[in-house]
Amino acid sequence: MPPTIAVMAASGRTGKRIAHDLLDHGFQVRALGRSAAALAELEAKGAALWLGEPADAGYLSAAFRGVDAAYGLLPYSVADAGYLARQRLQGLALARAAHESGLPRLVFLTSVGADLEGETGMIRSLHEQEQRLATLPGCSTLLLRAGAFFENYAGMLPLMREAGIVADALEPDRPLPMVGTRDIASAAATALRARDWTGPTIREVLGPRDLDSVEATRILGAALGLPHLQYVRLPDAEMEQALMQAGFAPDTAALTVELARCINSGRIRPVNGRHPGNTTPTGLEDYARELSA
Repeated sequence: MPPTIAVMAASGRTGKRIAHDLLDHGFQVRALGRSAAALAELEAKGAALWLGEPADAGYLSAAFRGVDAAYGLLPYSVADAGYLARQRLQGLALARAAHESGLPRLVFLTSVGADLEGETGMIRSLHEQEQRLATLPGCSTLLLRAGAFFENYAGMLPLMREAGIVADALEPDRPLPMVGTRDIASAAATALRARDWTGPTIREVLGPRDLDSVEATRILGAALGLPHLQYVRLPDAEMEQALMQAGFAPDTAALTVELARCINSGRIRPVNGRHPGNTTPTGLEDYARELSA
């Protein structure tokens, strides 16, 4: 009988790719999510749908029971207020479900910088969750720490085309690891197929190279046919207001800017630096071409 893997947020940016990869390799997949319609493609391919809420420990425990491994994350919407409280509820539910179901292995999507305490913005909740999972009895957890997603630029596309700028609170010359969700999904799926780690393990997924905001803007401009695209470093207060105007809840806007301050300080960086084992192939150039299509 082929192994069975549970995939949280299986219609999402990483979960969908992971589920397809596992099905293509002959695995049985439990596709977790809120909407049957969003998971219909995976169901047609043979996945079993498990519908429920990610903060419901009973639902997650049932979905995890009897599987060989699971892919987990803490989903969120920037439009929803109470980000940290929602993340905490989901994190507690995930940890409880992993324990109660006897889940043997978990790949958990987290972030570069989640090792840090203090004012790290949106990744505060991931630090808390890493601490929970580190002490989870009976479950070998693989923490997949990813760099900043290329896909975050998709929300800036109207601003790029209408105003000719990319705006953020990051210092223009501060490099950071950026990665495509394709590479994150590939790393997760490879780990779930192999299931070869024991105990708490950390793997980083960093993309091909670090980029600062000026170089990233140049790459995006070239791909989008916007050769004069400029990066604008907004003051923190202005950035918060801009994010709220774009639909962010006030607390998620504030946490996003807090994260930028932490990146600007140089505190957020890979724990072991960049090396061949955490460098992945998809570049911003590749993603930018997709964005321009």
